[in-house]
Amino acid sequence: MTIQQLLKTAPVTTLLLACFIGLFVMQLVTGVDANNPSTEALVKWGANALPLTMMDDPWRLASSAFLHIGLMHLLFNGFAMYFFGQIAEPMFGSAKFLALFLLAAIGGNLLNNYVTWQSIIEGTGQPGLSAGASGGIMGIGAALLIAAFFKISVNGMVLNLKSLIIIMAINLVYGFAVPGIDNAGHIGGAITGLVIALAFAIGYRQRLAVAMQNAAIQQAQRVHPYQTTYHYGNQGSDHYNSQYNEPLDNSDRYGSSSINQDSELDNNDSRLDNRDINTPDMHGSDMERVTAVNSALKDNAIHSIIESKDPIKPSFIWQLLPWLAMLIISIGFVWWWQDIHQQILQVLKAIE
Repeated sequence: MTIQQLLKTAPVTTLLLACFIGLFVMQLVTGVDANNPSTEALVKWGANALPLTMMDDPWRLASSAFLHIGLMHLLFNGFAMYFFGQIAEPMFGSAKFLALFLLAAIGGNLLNNYVTWQSIIEGTGQPGLSAGASGGIMGIGAALLIAAFFKISVNGMVLNLKSLIIIMAINLVYGFAVPGIDNAGHIGGAITGLVIALAFAIGYRQRLAVAMQNAAIQQAQRVHPYQTTYHYGNQGSDHYNSQYNEPLDNSDRYGSSSINQDSELDNNDSRLDNRDINTPDMHGSDMERVTAVNSALKDNAIHSIIESKDPIKPSFIWQLLPWLAMLIISIGFVWWWQDIHQQILQVLKAIE
């Protein structure tokens, strides 16, 4: 896929890749080592550092997602973003995709800081630095897992669930096998992506069900645009459906009388009038009754058009569900940051 095609299909993905590369180039221009940047340089450019992030610089939870530690780190995450983004962004929409990436990155950094802080309290760890888009990318990958599980299509194609599971598993195993990888960041990002994508999938399923109901209604209206119901006399249980008003056949009721009256006629008499057998003469109340029935049938045929039903509209809550989920997650992240922040302040106060 060319840059022009990627920009048209996934503009946010293109923008994120440009930010990753642009920030790395800016570091090189200012003298930062391309392969082994110093701790001071990483802190200056927005890396996630527990004493700073959980105290006065919470913005590092997001800024560190655009910063990469060395060229290989940038290439690896850039390729993963390119691979996942061109699929996930058209599926979720550009705005939701960007929010998903940022929240997954923040969730990964928060979990990393929480694990680090707990290890410091237990005396088994020490503060460190973390950077990279891995948490956000793992969140996107986890969201695609949910999409594949719910069989959400992308341009008519359904994702391969097995392949996505293998890719995600390789990343997690690689993180545990290689020293220096932010495993907590990967897991936190993946969990955040799963929750957001689950809300998206539920809303998608509900909207799809409504769309299928509307399609069924439209199909029924095309196949059966008219319907006429015939009611014969007082026999309310007999119904006949037709597209046209057919005349009432009264031969069953009156024909037998005429046949009995004419039974003495010569069978070879060619002057026998068939009309006397099929349509006997009717007088008085019989004629009025048949006339009333035929009149009712004609009126029923004219006015029995199936009324068209308005399309069913999906509840607005299903469209808002992903955003509500992200809002709740954001509030939870703020509370989580405040909790760790207060714990650090209490420890510092006790030390003083």
